[in-house]
Amino acid sequence: MAEDAILANWQQFSMLMSLHTAGLPKFTCFGRITPLMPEKRIPIACKGPGLFALLAVALIAAPAPGQAEPSGVTWGERIEVASGDAYQGPWRMNESEFHYVDDPTVAINEEGVVGVAWADQFRQDIFFQIYAADGEKRFKEPVNVSRTPKIFSWLPRMVTTSGDPSRVYILWQEIVFSGGTHGGEIFFARSTNGGKTFNDPVNLSNSIAGDGKGRLTRRSWHNGSLDLALGPKGTLYAAWTEYEGALWLSRSTDGDGRFSKPLRIAGGGGAHPVRGPSLAVGADNAVYLAWTVGEDRAADIHVAKSGDAGRSFGAPRIAFESDGHADAPKIAVDSEGTVHLVYAESPAGPFDRYHIRYTRSNDGARTFDKPREISSPLPEAFESGNFTALSVDGEDKLYVLWELFPGRERRRPRGLGFTVSRDAGRTFASPSVIPGSADPALGYNGSRQGLLMRKLAVNAAGAIAVVNSTFQRSETSHVWLFRGHRAGR
Repeated sequence: MAEDAILANWQQFSMLMSLHTAGLPKFTCFGRITPLMPEKRIPIACKGPGLFALLAVALIAAPAPGQAEPSGVTWGERIEVASGDAYQGPWRMNESEFHYVDDPTVAINEEGVVGVAWADQFRQDIFFQIYAADGEKRFKEPVNVSRTPKIFSWLPRMVTTSGDPSRVYILWQEIVFSGGTHGGEIFFARSTNGGKTFNDPVNLSNSIAGDGKGRLTRRSWHNGSLDLALGPKGTLYAAWTEYEGALWLSRSTDGDGRFSKPLRIAGGGGAHPVRGPSLAVGADNAVYLAWTVGEDRAADIHVAKSGDAGRSFGAPRIAFESDGHADAPKIAVDSEGTVHLVYAESPAGPFDRYHIRYTRSNDGARTFDKPREISSPLPEAFESGNFTALSVDGEDKLYVLWELFPGRERRRPRGLGFTVSRDAGRTFASPSVIPGSADPALGYNGSRQGLLMRKLAVNAAGAIAVVNSTFQRSETSHVWLFRGHRAGR
């Protein structure tokens, strides 16, 4: 029949089914049992109005690994980093029954060596693994970074250096209850032997204000409201917010993990609570810090600059005022000193549909260009994009990543959107989906304690590393690594 189509594999069928359940045109599939998958009836043909349109959407949304996508990036097969159960019981502080893996972050050095850190909720610790440039993992078993098995450790950030041995620096949120209304402290650990071992974790925040929380409203917040950056002279910068509203920064100049007393940058004293900080350091050692605020339906992105390596900051500026709700910024600086900024905006306010916007500054973050949307058109099965990531390579190409939200479920993302600018932000490629990131068989993206994360890393040569977690309730959870490279590399 003209409306019939043969399906190549189960994954293709799963993509079609996700589109079908999103309210798109109806179709019917016929299948058979196979020895390879006896528990499932594998579809061999489908028919119905709109099938070819659906199949086209599925193929466009998820280019096959090994094939270049619209951005000119070629992706390899996804790599399973960790797996676990998929159970989340009621919240009982550190006695909660959480059985899943989640919260991945990634870094890549100039040799193409990738570091991945994530949270094992059952073991209540942060773990670390290294993948060589050929994709082989370095350690037989992942390394335990936090080593506090009776306290939840969540949502790490990480930077790594090149050289042998390389250094690995990891920052995370430790759910310590110190006497305030919310639990949370900011902990740091470093490795000087390529991640084989880590020093004893250090508490950078030492407060009772619920550090690591990015408050949206009194009843809604995201954990993981923190960031970590390494300057060209080896200075480490750690930034975080607290439930009570302040934004803090601490710095380490000696490489041994000793940090300065936290400096309050914004928030507190009745101001809107700060959330979602993002750090970037320029070649001239200028430090840029971007954030948004909670308790404001028309929140804007704020940017502050330090010209003295983080000892002090100038007055914050609003990058661009709009009537919409701006959230989850990421900031970066290229080799020419141009400051790049991406964020999500919802014209209808928080908890509605978001799109990804980009702007840049050529005068040290004093003024920014008028922002423009870079996430449209969204794949047809999705209605919203939020929670960005941003990286710049050695040729000043920009790489942008974001969470994709299906039409009927705006609380739980599924899959990762992606685009590239080859001309320092003047234009962007049509957005696409990271292949294998939106597989319905794996459930939704994880990040169940908060979506303020860093899932993207790119080195100077344009080698790309992306991480994601998935959660299929009552079945399985995973942490995944995706590796890619841009055209011409």
